[in-house]
Amino acid sequence: MTNSLSGRLGTAVDGFLPVVRALPDERLTDPTPCSEYDVRRLLDHLFQVVVQFQLLAVKKDADFSAEPEAVTERADWRDAFAAETSALVEAWAAPGAEEGTAGGMGLPASVVGHMVLGDLVVHAWDLARATGQDYTPAPAVVDDLLVVFGELAPAGRKMGVFGEEHPLPAGGAGASAWERLLALTGRDPAWTRPR
Repeated sequence: MTNSLSGRLGTAVDGFLPVVRALPDERLTDPTPCSEYDVRRLLDHLFQVVVQFQLLAVKKDADFSAEPEAVTERADWRDAFAAETSALVEAWAAPGAEEGTAGGMGLPASVVGHMVLGDLVVHAWDLARATGQDYTPAPAVVDDLLVVFGELAPAGRKMGVFGEEHPLPAGGAGASAWERLLALTGRDPAWTRPR
């Protein structure tokens, strides 16, 4: 993994795509740790994120107002994820992508790039947990996100992007960086799918 944002995105995509490809069609209505989404709706949301953050990488405005496309109604939705996540990595690898501000968000481009990185990593875990798969992100990506999300979390909670921080046992003593990141985003690292 390289130290560039696009390199970290590539690493995240390498962990994300196997989870997506292994999702059983019969599990699309299952709940996820991201309580407002079942598996299908989370996939639709992620597809919209991946496409719109390509626009932000090239300093164009993104549009999150429309309902996401029903990705899973397409026969090739897994391949579509592979194509669009590849395009996302390429967009953020372009010269100048991490510089200046990104689109109409008015945020530094590097922060915006970390937002989509976090979506890929954390939602990969949501999908894996929901469907009984194993998923472990790259430690360097987790460490990077802990720093950036630690700074973004208060504003993210006001905007409804992050849930309230989930309390960890013993105040987090002994928790891994990954467990701390999940808790920071409002998730219970011990979440398991209902039986």
